[in-house]
Amino acid sequence: MTLLSPFVAVFNYTLQPIAPFSWFGLGISTLDVVAAFRLCLVLRQIRDLYKRQHVAVKGHNELEDDSFVKKLATTLTVVYGGEAIAGPFLGLPPSFMVSGTVPALYAAVQVLIEYLPESLVPISSFENEIPLAIVDGFTRAMLLCTLIPPAVMANPSPVIASSPWALLLTSLITANTGFFVVNSVSFLHPTSLSLRTPPELQAYGWTTMDLWCAPTITGLYALLTHAQPFWAEVHTVLMQLLGGSVDSKQAEPLDPETARALCAMVLSVMFTSRTVNNSFGSYFKTLGEKKQEPKSKTQ
Repeated sequence: MTLLSPFVAVFNYTLQPIAPFSWFGLGISTLDVVAAFRLCLVLRQIRDLYKRQHVAVKGHNELEDDSFVKKLATTLTVVYGGEAIAGPFLGLPPSFMVSGTVPALYAAVQVLIEYLPESLVPISSFENEIPLAIVDGFTRAMLLCTLIPPAVMANPSPVIASSPWALLLTSLITANTGFFVVNSVSFLHPTSLSLRTPPELQAYGWTTMDLWCAPTITGLYALLTHAQPFWAEVHTVLMQLLGGSVDSKQAEPLDPETARALCAMVLSVMFTSRTVNNSFGSYFKTLGEKKQEPKSKTQ
């Protein structure tokens, strides 16, 4: 746990309210701002990529005029789509109905990103995605460990508050529904809206890392912190199995900050591995296929 101390300190520092937001009593942190810029930038990169692909194949036919409202609606759907779906099942109002601070932050960042010249928008590459994978690990850990579990564990219904299934399902829905909706109605494409099959429902869509990492990391956090009685029992059983002990004493939980930092490290490793695989996986696959090709006979 000593190795996690720097990560805990960095995480806590990035969650502190920063100026000028703190001057007005707004609890916007460094990590909030970083997450907003990262998401808006990724969405613009995807939109630009789809537009280039469309122009290369079909020219400028069927292209819609750029709409800032459509782009902002896309961003807010990604951010709040899952919360809007999961909230009613938990009996909770979505956060954007309570405060407009974070939606306003995303709107402001959206303006900055969308009006950047195309030459200043970096193309997604291995060199810039590797460090950003670590950033993604921290921002995703904030969602999966800090924001989602309290919504379930502090629920007025004791049945929901103590249900591990409710916790995992809430994490799955909240983290993935936004992109699911955006991809389903082709918000990111440069043409008019149309229904499409989102990647999660395509062949092997269940293997998508973003889909399964949400309940996995939330479950890991709950296991380490004993967020619900079920997880405390599972932790004890696992400790007994791994240590070969038959002692009935319950395993000790980690404090939430340390558990969150550990989850951020795990997510960072996962996202880094995905970046490496996306960058070099096809290369090694092609190289392997070439090695397996039979050599032609020469006279």
